[in-house]
Amino acid sequence: MGEFEVHRVRFFGLVPAGVRCLACHPRGARLALARTDGTVEVYNFAANYFQEKVIPGHEARSVESLCWAAGDRLFGAGLSGDITEYDLSRLSAARGVDGGGGPIWSMVANGTGTQLAIGCEDGSVKIFQVVPGGIQFERNLDRRKGGSGQQHRPSVPPGVPVMEGLRTPDHPLASGQTVQRIMVNYHTERAKRECVVWAIALFSNGTVVSADSFGRVQFWDWQQGTLAESHTVSTSAVLSLAVSEKEDSIIVGTSTGATYQLQLLPVKLGGQEKRWVRTKPFQYHSHDVRAVAHSPTALISGGLDAQLVIRPLMEKVQKKGYDAVLRKFTFPHRRLVSCARKARLLLFQFSQHLELWRLGSTEETGKDGEVLPLCRMPEHLVQLKSKGPEHIYCSCVSPCGTWVGYSTASRFQLYRVCCEGDGVSLRKV
Repeated sequence: MGEFEVHRVRFFGLVPAGVRCLACHPRGARLALARTDGTVEVYNFAANYFQEKVIPGHEARSVESLCWAAGDRLFGAGLSGDITEYDLSRLSAARGVDGGGGPIWSMVANGTGTQLAIGCEDGSVKIFQVVPGGIQFERNLDRRKGGSGQQHRPSVPPGVPVMEGLRTPDHPLASGQTVQRIMVNYHTERAKRECVVWAIALFSNGTVVSADSFGRVQFWDWQQGTLAESHTVSTSAVLSLAVSEKEDSIIVGTSTGATYQLQLLPVKLGGQEKRWVRTKPFQYHSHDVRAVAHSPTALISGGLDAQLVIRPLMEKVQKKGYDAVLRKFTFPHRRLVSCARKARLLLFQFSQHLELWRLGSTEETGKDGEVLPLCRMPEHLVQLKSKGPEHIYCSCVSPCGTWVGYSTASRFQLYRVCCEGDGVSLRKV
């Protein structure tokens, strides 16, 4: 092997965006993920969790909820109040419809993927019908009085101190009226602070599962409005909840970064009676676990630490050890660094600007593995800001270092790098 120099680049100040929400494809092997900067990513489970697509973010478009509907159609909703459908071929937002209730905090599709239900800032729940080429407003459900009360905390979903919903015995959404209200605080002895329900799920047998700020996962009888089971899984708030397709396993995420699994297991070996049992916690995140998903083969969690963690279920793997099968994704899969080898320049890509740096140099020589002192330190030459709300999707610097180009979802920009003595400037072409 010939001699070569290795540059340890420690001046790329990238701060990855946290994971805001997740959505597993109900009949496929794909996972949709939205980050706090509005970026949407699609992972392919069939290809070793490969990051298949990335839709760049937009300053005016936040994504609080994602869901798959009508086959392979992906929808997102957020604080802008719009329901957006994404074009997975063009990697862009295809169309948007105003939800009509202010910022949208939650969205879910029905089992057949023909309807979308959204929860809005004004306390309303609205139903939209998924049609070819878009969605159409269908109806309003019974409005909850008082709104969400979370205008001062736009970075978190609206907690509700009471849990209310719709009974769906024979004909779903038949009346659109609230038929049962469960007071969560009523079951808390001497509650000195308000209990906030951060996530709920509805089972096919009528059981409602709630996750709240007291660190509890509770199971309620829908028709009677009574508490059936209560599990305090954490001393901190439980922020997210997801249920398996068979409704025998639950994953929850907490504000301390821990995730827990609850499984429905027989009380006695071979018996018919079953109870929910909590398994040991897993501490893979350092911050709030704001999003969880439960696929047929894995437990998935995403946190504000920007990590996506995929933990396959033990009964689905051959090697009985999490270290062999655990997948953790932190750094972006896309190329964010471009090198001009001849000019010794590096181009760093951020969401809305680029940085051009000149590598440091040394005149010293040494043995293999030695760290050589620099006679010239790395130099920050130019910062190029992108105009408009769209985030930068890709960028590149030419090998000679005289051209810099970048692209957003709708436009391409090319610049000529002009060297004037020790100074560097950019001229738009």
